[in-house]
Amino acid sequence: MIEARKPEWLKVSMEATEGYSQLRSRLRGLHLHTICEEARCPNISECWGGGTATVLLMGDVCTRGCRFCAVKTANPKRILDREEPERVASAVRESGLTYVVLTSVDRDDLADGGAAHIARTVTAIKHSSSVTVEVLMPDFRGNRDSLDAVIASGAEVLAHNIETVRRLTPSVRDRRAGYDQSLSVLGYLKEASGGRITKTSIMVGLGEEFGEVVETMRDLRAAGVDAITIGQYLRPTVRHLPVIDFISPETFGRYAAEARHAGFRMVASGPFVRSSYRAGELYLEGLVRNAGLPGKAVPGI
Repeated sequence: MIEARKPEWLKVSMEATEGYSQLRSRLRGLHLHTICEEARCPNISECWGGGTATVLLMGDVCTRGCRFCAVKTANPKRILDREEPERVASAVRESGLTYVVLTSVDRDDLADGGAAHIARTVTAIKHSSSVTVEVLMPDFRGNRDSLDAVIASGAEVLAHNIETVRRLTPSVRDRRAGYDQSLSVLGYLKEASGGRITKTSIMVGLGEEFGEVVETMRDLRAAGVDAITIGQYLRPTVRHLPVIDFISPETFGRYAAEARHAGFRMVASGPFVRSSYRAGELYLEGLVRNAGLPGKAVPGI
């Protein structure tokens, strides 16, 4: 399949600032992984320079092989690092962050998918700081005991990514993932958490139709999802799915308008928007600290 040619306007500065260097050094010193590096996020300079990073828990090897993701795929063949939760809490405390995102690889080799480890990390952070915590979690194969463990940890924002539209899910995501399974997870997170903020993300440029994205938004709203980010898929290596379309800023604006019309409380839509997107996180922090604040769109890059 031939990949679309990248347009001239799709450029991002990778300039390393002092804040970027300091945060990188701190994370490396504590032997912590970030999805920012592992997934080759184009916003890493902006986010790290502003003191925001998304910590990748449970190692840098995933048991799933989604065809869009740059994280390494294999059998991890190792037990969890029980000291990681405290190291993450230490990094958060020293960095002075007010909002932190925790994500993880999938660990289908573990009975609970690693849910207890994620929950311990949230608890450790909460014991040492007043930071707002977002957990961007796997689907845990829909296991509600695992979802309950993360809910009980006290994270204020509960996120899980649907990634793409229904039609493309089998060719984009690992066979153990599923469109309806992700909707079920998001619906349960909203219901069982007592209405905490739920969040998801969609990649575009994989060959989806505009109407399919709108349909996905409606499905997500029916599951009670509050916040959505919509961004351009960028091929991490030649082994991954090619980019079928580079979506114009105007179309991202149309997606944002559709999302607002659907009723999302926070919308971030733009070529370089990712599920962990600094402008969106700052707005969600406001939602957490000012319950009942009406929603708005957060402009993309």
